Parts: sequence; C-alpha cells; structure tokens
Amino acid sequence: MDTHRDTRLTVKPLTPTIGAEIVGIDLRENLDHATFEAIRTAWHDHAVIVVRGQELGEDDQIRLGERFGEIGHIFNPHKGKHPGLMFVSNIREDGKPIGVLPDGEMQFHSDQCYTEFPPAGTMLYGIEVPSTGGDTLFANMYAAYDTLPADVQARIETLRGVHYYDPLGEYIVQKGPISPNAMRWAHPVVHRHPITGRKALYVNRLMTYEIEGMTADEAEPLLNLLFDHQEQPHFVYQHVWRPGDVVLWDNRCTLHARTDFSTEERRLLRRITIQREIVA
Repeated sequence: MDTHRDTRLTVKPLTPTIGAEIVGIDLRENLDHATFEAIRTAWHDHAVIVVRGQELGEDDQIRLGERFGEIGHIFNPHKGKHPGLMFVSNIREDGKPIGVLPDGEMQFHSDQCYTEFPPAGTMLYGIEVPSTGGDTLFANMYAAYDTLPADVQARIETLRGVHYYDPLGEYIVQKGPISPNAMRWAHPVVHRHPITGRKALYVNRLMTYEIEGMTADEAEPLLNLLFDHQEQPHFVYQHVWRPGDVVLWDNRCTLHARTDFSTEERRLLRRITIQREIVA
C-alpha cells in the first residue's frame, strides 16, 4: 500500500512497523524541493528508507547527504576522498583492510551513542555484497517505547543510560570491567525526537552499560528487560543488500545490527552520517 505519491516517487512500507522503499527516483539528480521534502517526510514517517538500483559516486552521496543536513567527519583511515566518507568492508588490498567491519555490529546498537552529540542519521550505499548474509536489521524504538507497560514507562522516564565505546579496541561486546580508554556519555533512556516530537527508547545491548544513580545489581535487570523488549522481531525490518542500494536510517529512533556472512565473500558499503539534520 502506498503512503505518498507525487509526480516523482512512490513510497512503499516494508513492514507494518518500520521501513519504506522509495521507487521512481534517481538520487543523482538535482531533486526539486517538493520531491526532496517527500523523501525527508518518508524518512521521518518510517525511520528507515531504501532506494534500490542507484549508481552513486562519492560526490553524489555527499551531495545527497548535505540535503538532509551537516555531514559528520570520519576520523578513520578507511575514509574516502571526502572527510565524511568511510568504507564498511572485509576486503583487504595489499594485505591491509580497506574498511572496517567490527564484530560488535552483530549486536543491536545506535551509532556513536557514547558521544555528546550522536549523528541524526546514517546512510549506506551498497557496492559489493555477499551472496547470503551480511544483512542489516533495523528496530523501531518508537514502537518499542510505545508498547512498554505503563509502569515501566513511568519508571524510566527520567533515567539516564551510560554508553561506552573503546576507541583503541573493537566494540565492547561483553559486559565486564570498563577500559580506562573507553569513551562514554550518558543520555536519557527515553529520547524525544527533535523533529517528530515522538518518544523513543534510547538504550542498546552493545553499548549501554549502566544507569546513572543505580547500582549494577539494580540496573542490570531493568536494562535486560528493555533490551529483550526492543529486539522483538515485530519491531524489526531485515534489509537484504543488493549492489546499488541506498539505505538511510534515523539514528534517533532506531537500532541496527548486522547478520553474519562468509569470510570468503566480499562486502563493501560506503558510509556517511548526517551529524545534524537541518530542515529548511
């Protein structure tokens, strides 16, 4: 069922809960204001948008991202010619990786939640994909919050979760002693989206270690309850990648994770982040 039509595009929901595919558009074009705003509206409405069959160069992807807002800069050796581009890949050239593919991606998480200002969104462009696996799972945190029991909503309303990441190692994938090198930041467990005004659950199994003001014994059962709830399959869209796919997700109201794939196959995606959304 279509949710929006104009002369340029059609928006087709991918699940009842999250995700929409946009068809009938070439993202290399200089999109007029009405067409672009229809894309932005679909992003806000569905949290994840997918456009297939695209041929985007690095400049095209940056130009598209800049329509949404300020591009985040990547401080990473695996970036493209623009400081906002990086590659997500298992490919090696001359024995050296050309991208990053941390194991932590296989657990649900929110990008850069361990910083004061996490990005508003992340855009991936599919270049090479394995024959099976390497899918990306997206979970709707609006729906996760909305379906919590009222007493749990009341309990978490004013709490703040502490998120950790060790920049000198891999993603932290097991709870335990925190490295002194770990980056960390606390954010409200219940996040209000700055554009839609809707409340979303803002914790994740990979990086949320603590709740401010609680002992570990107090926080652990509450966090596990929230993790188990937010990862339920009916909140999730599983994206099976094809070359030429463009996927943009709203980092403020979703979690994402990667499925495993054979190390014998190549996977190459190009990534940018929308650090701050700017609405004209």
